[in-house]
Amino acid sequence: MNKREFLKSSAIGALGLLLSPSILKAFPTDRRLRTAHIGVGGMGRADLDAISSHPNVDIFALCDVDALNLNEAHKLHPNARTFSDYRKMLAELGDQIDAVIVSTPDHTHAPASLLAMQMNKPVYCQKPLTHYVSESREMKRVAAEKKLVTQMGIQVHSFYDYKLATLLIQSGIIGKVHTVHAWSPKNHGYDGPPPQGEDPIPETLDWNLWAGTSPKRPYKKGVYHPGRWRQLMDYGCGTLGDMGVHIFDTPYNALQLDVPRTIVNECRPTNGFGFPEHNKVTYEFPGTAYTTASLKWIWYDGPGAPAINEDLTLPNMKAVKTEAKKQDEPGVLSLDPKIAGDGQLPEQGAMFVGTKGRLLLPHFMQLPRKIVDGQYVDISHEIDAISAKHNLGKPVRDYDKEGAKHYHQFVDACLGKAECSAPFDYASRLTETILLGTIAGRFPGETLHWDAKKAKFKEEKANQYLQGNYRSF
Repeated sequence: MNKREFLKSSAIGALGLLLSPSILKAFPTDRRLRTAHIGVGGMGRADLDAISSHPNVDIFALCDVDALNLNEAHKLHPNARTFSDYRKMLAELGDQIDAVIVSTPDHTHAPASLLAMQMNKPVYCQKPLTHYVSESREMKRVAAEKKLVTQMGIQVHSFYDYKLATLLIQSGIIGKVHTVHAWSPKNHGYDGPPPQGEDPIPETLDWNLWAGTSPKRPYKKGVYHPGRWRQLMDYGCGTLGDMGVHIFDTPYNALQLDVPRTIVNECRPTNGFGFPEHNKVTYEFPGTAYTTASLKWIWYDGPGAPAINEDLTLPNMKAVKTEAKKQDEPGVLSLDPKIAGDGQLPEQGAMFVGTKGRLLLPHFMQLPRKIVDGQYVDISHEIDAISAKHNLGKPVRDYDKEGAKHYHQFVDACLGKAECSAPFDYASRLTETILLGTIAGRFPGETLHWDAKKAKFKEEKANQYLQGNYRSF
């Protein structure tokens, strides 16, 4: 079943066309926003807390396939209606809700969001925006066609340090950028075989609804729900989709990139089940006003990432050979753990390499740092000037206080008081870039050529992974 058939077959496919224009897009400034939340466990609980902290929000409905998650959320919002199936929730509540928050595993982002958007509802959807490239393009199209308020859940997009780094790069602080390195040592991959056998499904979990439009596999405890789905091709997007979206965001935004022309992923051969535990993805982008004629982007993930190279070498950094733990194991090169501060590469982050130096952006809540000729350069004057010019204020080093900004921006946009900084027009392109890297992981070491206008690879064998075959459920 494709997306169009899925929408038509849903009870709300027709309902969305009947809604009054008076409830669309934005609301009078004296009105409260009634929200419906799809997925309220894990990150969904964090999203619920952040949205509900806005003084003009009423939590109207809660939906989760796991009764334990749903019950815990309902304790916090006892007046909210509760559902296990988002399709029934949207169909039943109709014009009683004003906006929808989608915080499910990746494979349900697009099916749930598109149904809400067909009802002309503003949508806040967690990152990555979708599981398939075709879904990202469809969500961008529908949002534009209906002129909806939309926001992707990359909350650090609204943090001080990332806004500052964007403005510094666009000011030309390191000249034209020719290379970006980005990395995370997290491991949301799985190199093992598919699990064998089947476990009893917990009474509190609707396994059919959890799988949704994706393939329904035999339930195995601890494999899919609640946490490890990110590792698996049917449901998640690997480390690239989980952390890559966050860490890509600022360089992608600062350099005003579109989608890449070529992609190559150096990883293990695909096993058709889990994403590789280690990836090195190299993208080549067309140039922009802030880059050289073309831009090279290298992403590293998995334990031990990134591999240190000249671009990533910091002042006072030293490489040492550790002792072998066993007689048959070689020592490995790593950073000297005794060197603090300047000599330590951040665990996660990005490095812009330009014609006039480099800019290091740790992830997260640390100021960017400029490096020229192997030495740090004091840019406090530039930081103060840009902060004052753009009214950035001072850095906030409290995640709970800073984290709500991105959510409140969405609420305010729905109420006609603001504009979203990560709407689906932007989020779809960023997500498409991420997903092209995961597809390249199915063809390790091969360069894939992407035609953005046709939304196709030159290599026909790769095009089958641009969309999924929706399961009826």
